[in-house]
Amino acid sequence: MEARYIQKGESLDYLNTTNEKIKAGSVISLVTRIGVAGCDIAPGEVGSVEVVSVFEMTKSGKTAIPMGTAVYYDGTGITDEKERTAEDEEGTKTANIPAGYAVASAAADATMVRVKLLG
Repeated sequence: MEARYIQKGESLDYLNTTNEKIKAGSVISLVTRIGVAGCDIAPGEVGSVEVVSVFEMTKSGKTAIPMGTAVYYDGTGITDEKERTAEDEEGTKTANIPAGYAVASAAADATMVRVKLLG
């Protein structure tokens, strides 16, 4: 088996397959984790997505998040809940996307939380 160095891996090349510009700072789902757009990415273009840094992000959960807690992206913000009840089918659970962990505690009424991305 051979391996060839491509890049450091702190940011990854990301192809915008949507019809809309992805703005720098936007959270991007990478299926089993998230990244944050490092620049504006036009439709059909490649740009950078940060995957290892610490970001301050919108907190959507209503509970306190202690430092070191695993956190998840629920499509609108960061929560400490692994799953959420789907809006279209009562009782159905939908997995949230692993985001990383809280690097500072966030109170229950906080609107932001600092997150170290999974990488």
